[in-house]
Amino acid sequence: MQETPEFTPVLLGSDFNVYGMARSFYELYHQPVKAIASIQLAPTRFTKIVDLELIPGFSEDPVWIDSMRKIKERYRDHKEPVILIGCGDGYAELIAKHKDELSDVFVCPYIDYDLLKQLNNKERFYKICDKYNLPYPKTRTISKEEHDSQTVVEQPFDYPVALKPTNSVEWLDVHFEGRKKAFRIQSREEFDKVLDAAYANGYKSDFILQDFIPGDDSNMRVLNAYVDQNHHVKMMCLGHPLLEDPAPSAIGNYVAILPEYNEAIYKTIKDFLEKIDFTGYANFDMKYDVRDDTFKLFEINLRQGRSSFFVTLNGYNLADWVVKDYVKQDLVDQPTVYGNQDESKHALWLGVPAKVFKKYARENADKDRALELIRAGRYGTTYQYSHDMNLKRWTLIQWMNHNYSKNFDRYFAENKG
Repeated sequence: MQETPEFTPVLLGSDFNVYGMARSFYELYHQPVKAIASIQLAPTRFTKIVDLELIPGFSEDPVWIDSMRKIKERYRDHKEPVILIGCGDGYAELIAKHKDELSDVFVCPYIDYDLLKQLNNKERFYKICDKYNLPYPKTRTISKEEHDSQTVVEQPFDYPVALKPTNSVEWLDVHFEGRKKAFRIQSREEFDKVLDAAYANGYKSDFILQDFIPGDDSNMRVLNAYVDQNHHVKMMCLGHPLLEDPAPSAIGNYVAILPEYNEAIYKTIKDFLEKIDFTGYANFDMKYDVRDDTFKLFEINLRQGRSSFFVTLNGYNLADWVVKDYVKQDLVDQPTVYGNQDESKHALWLGVPAKVFKKYARENADKDRALELIRAGRYGTTYQYSHDMNLKRWTLIQWMNHNYSKNFDRYFAENKG
C-alpha cells in the first residue's frame, strides 16, 4: 500500500477491464474507484472496490456527452487531478472525440480524435502499417456497396480465411444468428452467408478479409504499452496467449497468458508509437507466421486490453503509470520498462479456471511452463481477488466459472485451429 497522492480516477464501463483497472488502483491505494456505465455487467457486481453509477444510454452520444457535462460540474472544484479512463473501444473514442471540451476538468490521456479514427479502423490502420513498414496479414477490404452491387464478391485467398468488421463499435449493435466477434470462414457458402446476414441486419461499414495465418492460439502475442504525455513509451509488457475463448461472441478474447520477453517486438512497437505521437494506453494483437518468420499485427486497441490485468499481475501495475505521469509527474526522466526479462518473477494470467486451461490448452513446452507456474502458485485471474470477496461475489464467480467450462465443452472442438 502506497501513500495516496491527491487524485481521483473515473473509469468508464463495468466489464472485466474496469474491474482489472479498479483492482490495480486498489492494490496501490486501497481506495474504491468510481466507475460510470450504461449497464451493470457481472465482473463489477457485489464488489467493494468499484463504486458503479449507472446512466441508461451512457455508452453513446448524445446521452454520453450530455451526462459528462453534468458530471464535469461535480468535479469542477476538485483541486487534485481527475483522470478519465475509458475501458472499452466506444468510451475511448468518446473521450477522444470530446477531449477539448472535457480537458478543463478531466485529465484525458488519449490521442486526438483524428489520429484515433485512423488507428481504430482496421482498414486505415493497415495503411499506416504500410507507411511504417509494420507487417500485417494479406488483406482485402469489402464494402457494403460492393456487396450490394455484385452477385459474387471476389475472395482472393485460399480457405480458411479470416473475416472481421472494420468498425468494432458499430458491430456491437449488429445482431443475427451466427454472429461472432470475428470469423474464420471455411467455405464460399459460409463467406456469402455471413456477408448477407451482416449487411441485412444493419451493418454499414467495411469488412476486412484476410489470409488466415496458420497455427492455433499459441502463435498469438499480445502487447500492452503506456506512452506518457510527452509521447515517450514508458512501459511495455508482452504476453503469450495460450488459449482463447471459443464462444462465438467472445472469439479472440484470451483466457490464458504467459508473460514473455521479446526485444525485437518491443523495439518495433516503441518506434512506431513514438513516431505517431501516441499518448496513453495501447494494446496490440499479433500472430507469428511461420511462413516468413514474422509477427504480423492484427490491430491496435486505444485502451488497455480486456486481459490486461496480466500486466499488473507480473509487476507492472497498469494504474500506476497514469498516476506517475499526470499526478506525480515523475516519468520524464525514467527509462522505458521492458517487461518480463526476469523469468523468476513470471506469473500466469488466467481468465478461466485452471482445470479448463489444463484440459484445453495445446500440449507444448509453453503449456508445461504454465503448469509449473500453477503448481508453484504463481498465477492469478482478474476477477478473483481475495481482498474483495463476499458470499454473493464468491457465488457469482462460481457461476462465471461454470459458464466458461460449459462454453469450452460446447464450442472448443468446432472453433479450434
